[in-house]
Amino acid sequence: MHRTEHACDDNWIRSFLAQAVTGHVATRWDEQPFITPVLFWYDTQAHEIYFHTNVTGRLQANCQRHPEVCFETFRAGELLPADIALEFSIQYESVVVFGEIRQIDQPDQMHAALYGLIEKYFPAVQPGVDYRPITDQELKRTAVFAIAVESWSGKRNWSESV
Repeated sequence: MHRTEHACDDNWIRSFLAQAVTGHVATRWDEQPFITPVLFWYDTQAHEIYFHTNVTGRLQANCQRHPEVCFETFRAGELLPADIALEFSIQYESVVVFGEIRQIDQPDQMHAALYGLIEKYFPAVQPGVDYRPITDQELKRTAVFAIAVESWSGKRNWSESV
């Protein structure tokens, strides 16, 4: 990290991951980088980030070939004009995670990850009450991934949250 005065601790990172809306998963196919925007859920107990995609596609193929990934999530604040060209900037908060990815294939683990995602984004709704629970047929149509967090860093360059 270049600007250590903006570094954030593990508790801040966990809190940020709980609130951030979108993330980006960076994978590769040999030397070709590939980035995918995702909705995600960070499970504090497992220390893993979960998301889902289609059962086939470039992301899945990349992850099978190269399990090392990078994950990023970001929130922007105000644009910061300046009277010196190199000092124009933006307020930001971000987390970068490095880890290994795997596809989850056990139905109970898939359910837990998918319900974790729903609870993060829609905390007021309950399966079987507000919506029909996930079916086995639906599980067959989605791929659920977990990123095992090996290291992470958080940065924030302003004191007031947006």
